[in-house]
Amino acid sequence: MSPPLNRINSDERLPTQVDVVVIGGGVIGVSAAYHLAKKGLSVALVEKGHVGGEQSSRNWGWCRQQGRAREEIPLAREALLLWEDMQNDAGVDAGFRRTGVLFLTKSKEELASWERWATVAREMQVHSTVLTPAEVAERMPGNTDTWVGGLHTPSDGRAEPSMAVPALATAARKHGVTIHQGCAARGLETTGGKVSAVVTEKGTIRTQSVLLSGGAWTSLFCRRHGIELPIGLVNATACRTTPGPEITSGALGTDFYCIRRRLDGGFTLALRNRGTVELSPDLFRYARTFWPTYLHRKNGLKLSLGKSFLDQIMRGTSWSFDKPSPFETERVRDPAPDMSLVNAALASLIKANPELKDIEIAEAWGGTIDCTPDTIPVISPVDALPGFFLATGFSGHGFGIGPAAGKLAADIVTGATPLVDPEPYSHKRMIDGRRLAPVSPF
Repeated sequence: MSPPLNRINSDERLPTQVDVVVIGGGVIGVSAAYHLAKKGLSVALVEKGHVGGEQSSRNWGWCRQQGRAREEIPLAREALLLWEDMQNDAGVDAGFRRTGVLFLTKSKEELASWERWATVAREMQVHSTVLTPAEVAERMPGNTDTWVGGLHTPSDGRAEPSMAVPALATAARKHGVTIHQGCAARGLETTGGKVSAVVTEKGTIRTQSVLLSGGAWTSLFCRRHGIELPIGLVNATACRTTPGPEITSGALGTDFYCIRRRLDGGFTLALRNRGTVELSPDLFRYARTFWPTYLHRKNGLKLSLGKSFLDQIMRGTSWSFDKPSPFETERVRDPAPDMSLVNAALASLIKANPELKDIEIAEAWGGTIDCTPDTIPVISPVDALPGFFLATGFSGHGFGIGPAAGKLAADIVTGATPLVDPEPYSHKRMIDGRRLAPVSPF
C-alpha cells in the first residue's frame, strides 16, 4: 500500500510550448523544474501519476553526506544547503532538519573502512567523527548491543517524504512552473534529429529541451527512442512505527536495521541492504553489465519472476503515441511490502532497544529503486539525441541529494556553469563498454 503523502493540485491548462519539459514528478524532477524556472525559463512538469507518488515518498527520509561515494559527496554537500533554501522559499515545511546521522558497527573491518572514508570526506569539507565503543554507549545509553565503534556526521539531516516533494513543488510553482498530474508523456517528437516536442496523453507540448527524470520508468522510455540505458529495478520495503521514546533525534544505521525519527514521534524502519529483484527481459538484456553489482549485493537480494516479466514481453517498446502507453497502464508503481523484512526489522530494533518494547508497526509499504551498475546516477545530456537530458538511476540515494541533483540537471540543460563536476554522472559511461562496478562505500 502507498505511504502517506501530501497531495497538490494540478494546473488545468497544458501549455502548447515551453522552454523545457520535465518528465517525472519525483524529488529530482521537481527540483530541476524549480531551478530551471529560477533561471527565467518557462517550464512544464508532467507526471503520469501524482507528484511524489513513487520512490520519493517511499524512501527512508535520510539526507546524508555520510557514507556517500567520493563521486557523490559534492552533490550531497550542496544538497543540504539547498534543502534549507528550497524549504524556506516554499514557505511550507518539508520536514527537513539537521539532526545528524549515526552508523554503528560490530565489525572492526567496517570501522576501519569508515575511518578511511572519514579522511577522504574531510578533504572534501565533510566532517565526520569516528566513535569509540564508550562514545557509542554514551550516545545510545539504552542500547543493549555491543558495538566496536560508530561514525557520526552532525551536519547531516532528515526530511519527511510525505511532505517534502509537495513542498518543493509549491516552491517550483511560485517561480512559474506548471504542474500536470495524471498526464503521462508517451514519447518525443524530433525535427532534424533534435527534440522538438513531448507527446502526452493530454496533448503535445512544443519544446527544444526535455529532461527525463522518470525513476523506474526511465529506461523503458529511452528504449522507445533507441537509447540504451542500463537500469536495474529493486523492490524495497519500509515501514513506520507508532510513537515511541526518542532513542535518536536523527537517523541511525546498524549492520541490520536502520531507523529515522519522524515528526509524528514514530520511526521509519527498514532492513539494511535488502530487496527483491524482479527478473525481466530488460534485466537479462543488461545482465553482463550488472553482474559485478549482483555479486556485490547478492546476499541481501531475492530474485522474483513476477507479472512484469510477461508484461514487458507483451508490450514491447514500440507503442504508438496516439494510443495509451505503458505509463498509463500503471499510474503509480506500488509493489507489496515484504512483511518478513518488516517483522525482522521490528524484532531486531526492540531487542537492541528495550525501551521501544511497546511500539508497533503502523504501516508498511514497498517501493522500486532505479539502480545503475556503478550505483552512481546519470545526470547528463544524451549525445545521440540533442535536446534530450537524463536525471535518473539514483540507486536509493535520490531523495537526500535530490535538490542538488536537480540544480545540476538544470545547469546542464541550460549550459550554465555546473554546480559540481558533471563528468562522474555522464550517460556516456553507461554505454561505452567500460566495466561498471558499485562504488558506494556503504
